[in-house]
Amino acid sequence: MGVYLNDPSAYGLFQEDFSLTYYVDKTEILKELVPLLELKGNDSTKADVDKGKGPRYVAITRPRRFGKSVMANMIAAFLEKGVDSHAEFDRLKVSGYPWYKKHLNQHNVIRIAFNEMPDEVADYRDYISRIKTLLLDDLILAYPSVRIRETDAVWDALKKVYTYCNGEKFIFVLDEWDYIYHQDFVTDEDKESFTKFLSNLLKDKAYVEMAYMTGILPIAKYSSGSELNMFLEYSMATRVKYSEYFGFTDEEVDGLFQKYLQIEKKPRISREGLRLWYDGYQAASGKRLYNPRSVVSALSDNQLGSYWTSSGPYDEIFYYIGANVDAVKDDIALMIADNPVPAKVQEYAATSMELKTRDEIFSAMVVYGFLNYENGYVSIPNKELMDKFAEVVQREPSMGNVYKLTKESGRMLAATKAGDVETMTELMEYAHNILYENKRHECKVEVLREKL
Repeated sequence: MGVYLNDPSAYGLFQEDFSLTYYVDKTEILKELVPLLELKGNDSTKADVDKGKGPRYVAITRPRRFGKSVMANMIAAFLEKGVDSHAEFDRLKVSGYPWYKKHLNQHNVIRIAFNEMPDEVADYRDYISRIKTLLLDDLILAYPSVRIRETDAVWDALKKVYTYCNGEKFIFVLDEWDYIYHQDFVTDEDKESFTKFLSNLLKDKAYVEMAYMTGILPIAKYSSGSELNMFLEYSMATRVKYSEYFGFTDEEVDGLFQKYLQIEKKPRISREGLRLWYDGYQAASGKRLYNPRSVVSALSDNQLGSYWTSSGPYDEIFYYIGANVDAVKDDIALMIADNPVPAKVQEYAATSMELKTRDEIFSAMVVYGFLNYENGYVSIPNKELMDKFAEVVQREPSMGNVYKLTKESGRMLAATKAGDVETMTELMEYAHNILYENKRHECKVEVLREKL
């Protein structure tokens, strides 16, 4: 056992999750992964696997707090040697499969959480040196008969183990793989170096039994060449496979809510409240998904509220709303009024302040989980996000008129339903005047730009 190799802390973290009151069994994802470990020589995919490509390289992209790390810990706890996790897994869905005991705690697993940083990190060299050193230390301790030197590249050390230990292989579970790309101290050259590090570690390597990798943004954003093209990528908006394993389904929330009613003496949450606050994401499979962090937090606190949007630096994506008001403000107003708008969502989005077009901005917001994408339209998924959008619109001075319009959208809807022509006329005139003012302002700005 080591820091990365067959790390017991993955099992410890899984135990903590398993003991939670509102734990949801997602172990059936293993029915997708374990068969990849059993590919035989006559399988149609074996040729690709031998070349370091194909289904054994899985990359899952999801927004923050959608269960990526929980899943990575569970997968490692099930597969890795050095721990005995049967007490937990015997009680979960995975125990019903015929291959269950064959693979439980039977594999070498290298689990790396790339969001863990060295103390007082100053640059990329500090960051990557820590990872290389710890992994080499693990291999030297685990394989003392193999002549691994501290100066070896980690892929050379792993190749030595494979060569001298009868084809010993490793499963890689890599969590938050794209974390480093978001750090201020990382240069463009550093990002290229990290991409090459992953390629050297994983691509065309016989010692790789499987690589399972998670992150927020797809590989295509960072690797325009062939460095990481061995991975099959699965995003929430565009790929059906693995859809139901990240986020809670209606059926799972139903089960959690029933448990909540049994536990709470004075329940203050309704099932409809959970739907309004945290539902609203549609996976490519057509499944409706709830934000898992928010559902569990609300039931645990016995109170609806904003849990996901207050758990991280989410203002980063709303920068694009303020910096690109002319491109998106009308659509933001429509979405706050609960009207979906058409958009061409791409499978990647920039991490720096480079997004300029409306579709690029909305694509980024879908990837980060701020918008839902369904049948060619984007929308604000639920009340938790709606409140966040309203907050940002109020805070952004250049969007003051948008906020005024959205405040009146409720009155317009009520007047329309009631057939109140007088109020409808009043509000339409108000909206027309606001939009006219915006156009005049835009024209003045354009004239000034030309003069300058």
